[in-house]
Amino acid sequence: MIDWTRVTELQNEFGKSDFDEIVEIFLEEVEQLIKKLRDDADRSNLRNDLHFLKGSALNLGFSNLAILCQAGETEASQGQADSVDLSAIIQSYNKSKKVFQDGLVS
Repeated sequence: MIDWTRVTELQNEFGKSDFDEIVEIFLEEVEQLIKKLRDDADRSNLRNDLHFLKGSALNLGFSNLAILCQAGETEASQGQADSVDLSAIIQSYNKSKKVFQDGLVS
């Protein structure tokens, strides 16, 4: 679910305070997009939204979320945006976020 190797690389590369800031920005941006995906019935920009979310997820090690976003992005690019399972993507984000935050405390 979480690529802890990636998380460790970021922590080592940026240091604790910068890493904490990266996490904060990530969570803010992704929370806004998750809210949009949950609340907005318009899926005309879904491919781009999922592409952004996939990139963000990969950058911070949310590997399962990235996989689901890639699948949804592919579906949307093939004209099947209405069949993308947004609830699975949102659930994956919520679960990944909890695992991630719990893992950082440990």
